[in-house]
Amino acid sequence: MAYRYRPGISLVGLIYIIIGVFIAWDRGYINATLVRQVASALLAIFLWFLVLLGVDLHIHT
Repeated sequence: MAYRYRPGISLVGLIYIIIGVFIAWDRGYINATLVRQVASALLAIFLWFLVLLGVDLHIHT
């Protein structure tokens, strides 16, 4: 029986990344401003057609 290679992340890899994000947040490498900027950038990337129509996708507090 042939197995197909399915690239993905294992449970251990996911836990490693979650712990890394927590430590980076705790040590000040990640803050709320950075999260808002990244979220705004991702919205603009995935909803680029709205940006062309003049929609402001910046996340403000």
